[in-house]
Amino acid sequence: MRDREVEPRVKVTDPDVERFLQQKQDNPGSDLQVHLAQVLVAVPEKVEPQQLATLMSKAQMVAEKARAGADFAALAREYSDAPDRTAGGSLGLRAADRLPVLFINATRSQSAGGVAGPVRSPAGFHVLKVIEKRIAGMPEPFIVQTRARHILLRTSASLTEQTALARLADMRRRIVSGQADFATLAKENSQDGSAAEGGNLGWVGPGTFVPEFEEVMNNLKLQDVSEPIVSRFGVHLIQVMERRQVELTAREQREQLRMLVREQKLDEAYQKWLEDLRLRAYVEMREPPQ
Repeated sequence: MRDREVEPRVKVTDPDVERFLQQKQDNPGSDLQVHLAQVLVAVPEKVEPQQLATLMSKAQMVAEKARAGADFAALAREYSDAPDRTAGGSLGLRAADRLPVLFINATRSQSAGGVAGPVRSPAGFHVLKVIEKRIAGMPEPFIVQTRARHILLRTSASLTEQTALARLADMRRRIVSGQADFATLAKENSQDGSAAEGGNLGWVGPGTFVPEFEEVMNNLKLQDVSEPIVSRFGVHLIQVMERRQVELTAREQREQLRMLVREQKLDEAYQKWLEDLRLRAYVEMREPPQ
């Protein structure tokens, strides 16, 4: 009923996408997440002016090296007095309201890769590098692609699901023990177009396969072979060969934004539809017939 009654009402225009993007950029609020790294040059509570100047010069030197392109993690390990120096100074990805206001103000105008500081706090002088800025709820600028292969047995009157499961379980045992090669078994047994390529499905992004197949594939480690799984197409063995991150083009990112706006508008339309249904609903109490 939702698909029939609500989805046809939802239309997403280019101005809708522009408004959504502008609102997120202008008012990130608590949705803003920031990944910073720091080099802290600690300043003692009681410090002489000359020592303070020396520490300030050290912090400025670190900042200049960072802006010149030096490896920030290496600078942190060499110069930082903070406990996070062993992690290259990384503070991790955090909501902006979980970081010191001093850090947020210093890096407000910096984009990813920018260096700010030195800035002074009670602990000392901080040199800050913006690793990443992200607005929660916005689509990622990249996707993870997977290159997998599979062996498919289609169930039929002559091949039951139980028989297919048993055959693929035996193939998996032979592959894992090194007695057989996955690609060879796929060429000899798989019942779809990928058989000639040893079951190779090529590089694919999220949403390419049916959910029951994709869920198992996404949970596999590299080179692992799944247990036989059942999908609407038959019974499969899956092996993940490689994974990679691929940056989305501007057009692809915009399409993801459009889908996000559509989901938002769909949810609003669905709630309004439910309210209208409840307003029109009633119960008529009748006396039993005499």
